[in-house]
Amino acid sequence: MEFYATLGPACSSPETLDALFRAGMTGARLNLSHVALADSRPLLEGAFRPAARRAGRPGAHLILDLQGPELRVGRLPAPLPLETGGRVLLGGEGVPIPPAAREAARPGDRLSLDDSALLLEVAEKTGEGLACRVLRGGTLRSRKSLAILGVEVDAPALTEEDRANLDLAGELGATHILQPFVRGRADVEALRRALEERGLTGVQIMAKIENRRGVERLDEILEAADQICIARGDLGNAIPLWELPGLQKRIARRCRQAGRPFCLVTQLLWSMERRPVPTRAEVCDIYNGVLDGASSLMLTGETAAGAYPVQAMEYLVKTARAALADR
Repeated sequence: MEFYATLGPACSSPETLDALFRAGMTGARLNLSHVALADSRPLLEGAFRPAARRAGRPGAHLILDLQGPELRVGRLPAPLPLETGGRVLLGGEGVPIPPAAREAARPGDRLSLDDSALLLEVAEKTGEGLACRVLRGGTLRSRKSLAILGVEVDAPALTEEDRANLDLAGELGATHILQPFVRGRADVEALRRALEERGLTGVQIMAKIENRRGVERLDEILEAADQICIARGDLGNAIPLWELPGLQKRIARRCRQAGRPFCLVTQLLWSMERRPVPTRAEVCDIYNGVLDGASSLMLTGETAAGAYPVQAMEYLVKTARAALADR
């Protein structure tokens, strides 16, 4: 079974990477929605690959998570506190957002930010922006996810930034591409062509299922992709949250029936971003995901920005191995 960390400031030192490999990490994800691949060369060549060699895993998986059609807020000069009941301007002279999001949103639409940590409602369109009411406040940081609940925004499968990152993927040792917001076979085939054009035919495509269209077209995505990734963050925005466990189980069952490996990701050990010990619910979630047939598990903020990255990997691996003994 594969155990993936997400690379970030919390695990960028050689010492922490060594400890993650000792804890059972078999590879790592790099989220290219937050950093360009070219800027990550020192981390990959100077820290991750040497740590993999020291651990006896020179071929450790490197997963590049593309931007794709995902919507995100832009760069902020500083974290922005949003108070429940207050107002905030998105777009124009306010918080930068993609033009496609501004065009698609309508008054009354609800906007999820940072995987639903914050919730806004569009009050009106004004000039080049969206005047919004804050329904659920918190602190907004740069490059956090943005979703218009119940609305799918049309966008190309690959951005120009994605193509630039793919140009360096082979040189920097990518083994897998994590493709976000896959909407059907055509999206996977577009990525497959881009990889073939760059001579990267051996790189595997992990198709993220995280919107309604991806769920509806799962069968054709299963045929086109090498692996499936059940990405519960945005998938939990696309449907009522209480329906997510059942949907996860159904996707897992269809992956098993098709003989397609699948990865489980998002908030596996979310509490460990701030606590050294997980909740009972989190370890039960991991255990059940492994029993459902997951071939890999992926940590995100727990290792990229959390206070206890190594401990999180230890709990992930130990819980999964306990489940494997019962599978």
